[in-house]
Formats: sequence, C-alpha cells, structure tokens
Amino acid sequence: MNIVITGGSRGIGAATVRLYAARGDTVSFLYEKEHEAAQVVSRETGARAICCDVADARAVSRAFSEIGPVDVLVNNAGICHYGLISQITPDEWRRIFAVNVDGAFYCIRAALPSMLERQSGAIVNVSSMWGQVGASCEAAYSATKGALIAFTKALAKELGPSHIRVNAVAPGVIQTDMCSGIASEVLESLREETPIERLGTATDIAQAVAYLADAPFVTGQILGVNGGFVIT
Repeated sequence: MNIVITGGSRGIGAATVRLYAARGDTVSFLYEKEHEAAQVVSRETGARAICCDVADARAVSRAFSEIGPVDVLVNNAGICHYGLISQITPDEWRRIFAVNVDGAFYCIRAALPSMLERQSGAIVNVSSMWGQVGASCEAAYSATKGALIAFTKALAKELGPSHIRVNAVAPGVIQTDMCSGIASEVLESLREETPIERLGTATDIAQAVAYLADAPFVTGQILGVNGGFVIT
C-alpha cells in the first residue's frame, strides 16, 4: 500500500512511519522544519521525506503530485499553543488553525481524487482528547482538535458510499516533544490520573492509527487512546 503521513519527522508521525515501513508498505511523510530528524527517519525506514508546510495549499498539491495514488492518509501534523485566551494573538490563532485544520483539509483534498477513482482508501486524522473535552489554557488547540473530530464524522458520511473510510484517534497525554515544556510534577500528576497508570507513547498511537486504517467496517469513529483518562 502507498501510505502518506504528515508530521512524520518525530513523535507520533515518526512512530507511524516506522510501523508502516516495518510492514513493507511504501511510505512517504511530510515535514516542515526538522530536516535532520526527517533524514534520520528516512534513512532508518526507507520512507520518502518531503519538506512541505501543510498550511500551504500549493505546497501540499505539489507534494502529493510526486507521491501518486494514496491508499492511506494519516493527518498527524499539528502544533499547540499554551496560554490564556487573552494572551494568544490573532496571528497565533490563525496559524494553529492553518496547520491543524486547514492542513488536514488540503491533504485530504489532494489525496481524494485517486481514492475516488479507485473507490477505496482510508483517512485517519490525529485529534486529541482535548478536542473531546477541552483543556484550560489550550483553547486554540482544543478548538482545532474538536474541529477535526467534526470534520472526520462529516467526511465519513460523505465518503462512505465511495468506500473511503474516515476515522480519528484522540490521544491522551503522550510522551513526545509536544510535552517537553510541561513540568515533571504536572506530568506525574497526569500519570496518576490515568487509570492505566502510565503516560502514552507514540507507538501506542501508531498502533491505533494502523487499526483504524485496516478495519474494513469502521468509519466515522473517534478512538480515544488515553489510558482511560477520558472516557466518553
């Protein structure tokens, strides 16, 4: 299969690249800034690294024109913002939506023609448990991840008759670079609040992504991968 993963140079994206590459799939991943990390992942896995800002519609179109027909698209690229709503600037607000929401839209739009032509395909969006329940001081991030959830459900209904499945994972607290700025005592508190009594790993999410991409009778679902931190 031909797999495309956005935000594939580190964290959840890199773990997903490694999982699919280990299965023998043809893997391409998009990344924006982490050139050295992207090359490391590419050398380790044989996956194709493509530098592309997913918030740029033209750049996305060019990237997908190089990739060819897509069987599985994983929209993982995302950024976060921590702070009071009164402190976020309009430019910061627009940028987080441009990457987290517009980026998914641009990539889906680019991947869809070949999926529609073949009447098959799977799309997995990486949301967050904060998109389900909201997080204080992460209003912008929560809003973008909530938008991805609604987008996933709507597209599942729209694309189902074309045999294209659309699902999302909603990770909990995952040990990636995105958590690097969180104080250790806060992370420990979050761990203690998690019924499974550990924080998640990037591989936990990659495995859930692969399940949703493979499951032939699952669409429109939001799979919480949070150790029981949020149960809806």
